[in-house]
Amino acid sequence: MDALAAADVEQLVDHVDRHVDACAEAAGICEKDLHGRAMIRPPRSRGAVPFPSTGPRRPVSPRQASSTRRAPPVSVLLHDLSRYGPSQSVAVTLDEARGYCRRLALGRYENFSVLSPLVPADRRDDFAALYAFSRWADDLGDEAGSTERATELLAWWRGELERLAAGEARHPVFVALRQTVAARALPLDLFRDLVSAFELDQVKTRYATFDEVVDYCRLSANPVGRLVLAALGERCDEAMLAASDATCTALQLTNHWQDIRRDWEERKRLYVPADMHDLADFEGRLDRTIRQGYSCDAAFFGESRKVVRRLVARTWDFWERGEPLVRRASPAARPLLWLFAAGGRSVLREIERWNCETVLHRPRLSPTRRIALVGRALMMRTFGGVPALPDPSDWFIDPEPDPDAARFPRRVEPAAIAAPEAAE
Repeated sequence: MDALAAADVEQLVDHVDRHVDACAEAAGICEKDLHGRAMIRPPRSRGAVPFPSTGPRRPVSPRQASSTRRAPPVSVLLHDLSRYGPSQSVAVTLDEARGYCRRLALGRYENFSVLSPLVPADRRDDFAALYAFSRWADDLGDEAGSTERATELLAWWRGELERLAAGEARHPVFVALRQTVAARALPLDLFRDLVSAFELDQVKTRYATFDEVVDYCRLSANPVGRLVLAALGERCDEAMLAASDATCTALQLTNHWQDIRRDWEERKRLYVPADMHDLADFEGRLDRTIRQGYSCDAAFFGESRKVVRRLVARTWDFWERGEPLVRRASPAARPLLWLFAAGGRSVLREIERWNCETVLHRPRLSPTRRIALVGRALMMRTFGGVPALPDPSDWFIDPEPDPDAARFPRRVEPAAIAAPEAAE
């Protein structure tokens, strides 16, 4: 393992999520009720009653709460908008712009390092520029303070993208991106789709059907996969693009089901489509459960788990459609693409391990599991081969059969995940 790989693993350990379902622990929810008889014992899940009638049995102290939740990372808006925002025009050189994008990429932790040693050395500046573009757009949409301000800033960001198209880039992200777009022949329409996804988040916070969520993923996730493949220099046919789109949609869906609580708490967004359940007052019961930290009534935990199970089952269909991606890629690109796919599939397995309880808990991969995934990817880079990708939990037994499953079919129709036309 080279020095960069060691640093990457160290970063994974340093930034591992210390969150341990504080609300479930505070409520005293018993292991059997929350996680089901087929589940491995989750960390620190102990207690008494599943739905206390008068309140939590063990309140969480401020000190305990602060130790189990990480502070959110600082948004680029707080530091950089005043210098590089709409009212400013600080000229930067290409080297300065690339340095800015590298610092931005290294300063924020996602699931795995953006500048991992798995990224070819001559492509790391390209990946940093792609990350910086997405990071800025994401923060402009989510950290502006109001929908009106976010919409205004995203319109400015779209305008900066059009300035790049006209050869007039001035923002450091677009100065760096201009070189990447030219060198890797990246279609600007993919960047426009990403901005459209963040703009859609400002006006649409509920989804009536599963297909609507998939359509959202076509804007928010699929362009990222196509940009990554182009930045890696992959020669893609329609079958490979379809596998990439399915993988990226699966990643986005997995993140949605993992973050049900976070999306509701922080943004009042709900990606659970209405056509996947028929629960009375689902939003109201979800809100009360999240605010009080324990089930709002005797039935909600069981009912919400069944809903998430249906969503998880349909998400596995997308993962299956995306399996050819890694094998179709060049040997140089396989380790990175395998890591993306294996990481996302492992998170979906972790959701299953927690019996699809994501209303009060956010399933995350353990430090050991993260390091193991990175290690296997590094071995792929050194020795070749393609390790098997994680599959649905073969030992997972549904402790609560869903009598309504037939009304919410698992299989996704092929038309629902057909690859859109390749951008010119």
